[in-house]
Amino acid sequence: MLAKRIIPCLDVRDGRVVKGTKFKDIKDVDDPVALGKKYSELGADELVFYDITASHEKRNIFLDVVERVGEEVHIPFTVGGGIRTVEDFRSVLNAGADKVSVNSAAVSNPQLINEAAERFGSQCVVLSIDVKKEDGDWFVFVKGGRENTGKKLWDWIDEGVARGAGEIVLNVMDTDGVKEGYEVNLMSRVAERVRVPVVASGGAGKKEHFSQVLKEGKADAALAASVFHFGEIEIKDLKTYLYEENLPIRLG
Repeated sequence: MLAKRIIPCLDVRDGRVVKGTKFKDIKDVDDPVALGKKYSELGADELVFYDITASHEKRNIFLDVVERVGEEVHIPFTVGGGIRTVEDFRSVLNAGADKVSVNSAAVSNPQLINEAAERFGSQCVVLSIDVKKEDGDWFVFVKGGRENTGKKLWDWIDEGVARGAGEIVLNVMDTDGVKEGYEVNLMSRVAERVRVPVVASGGAGKKEHFSQVLKEGKADAALAASVFHFGEIEIKDLKTYLYEENLPIRLG
C-alpha cells in the first residue's frame, strides 16, 4: 500500500505566506522559502505553493520564489497560481518544482491539461479544484474562489482525469480554515470515482481530522495550512499519531 502523505500548503501573496478563512480575512504568516525549508526538515512528505492572486491579477507566476524553494527544499513540491500555458509549466518545472497545479486556466482552456500531460507526463499535472455547495450540488469555483463557473464537480473531475490530470486536489471552500474537519463524505465519493490520487484540502483542525479523511475519506494525502503555520499541530507528532492509527505513514 502506498504511504499516505501529509502536505503543508503555503498560500503566497506579494512574496509572503498568508492564510485566511473561507478565502477571506487574510493574515501574514512567514517567508515562503524559510517556512518551506522548516516543513521539509520537520518531516512533511510534500509541499504545495499557491500564488493566490496571480490568476485574479492576470500576472505571471512567482518564479523567483520557486527557484529559491528549489534550492533550499529537498522534498517534492507543487506550484500553482497563474499557470496559463504549456510554457508556464515548463518554466515552473525548470525552476525546480516537481508538479504544477492548474485551476482557473484549466477551466477556461481544458486542452491545457492534455497538452501538459502529453509534454511532461500526467504525474506533473495536478488539477486543483475549489468547490462549494450551492442549491444542493457541488460547483467549481475559480479565481481564488471569487467566481462560480457553473460547472458541476462531478463533470469536471471526470473530464480532468480523462484529459490527463495525474492528481486531484479538492479544496472545499465551506470548510477552508474553519478547522472543524474535512468534508469526508465528499472526499470518499471523489476517491471512489477516479483512478488518480486525491488530496483532501480544507478543514483540518486536529489530528483526528487527518485520520478521518485518510481512512473514511479514502484520500491519498491530506493538505493543511493553518494548523501547521500557527503551531497548533506538529508534523512529527501528527505522523506518529497516524502511524499508531494503523495508517501507512512515512516516519522521518
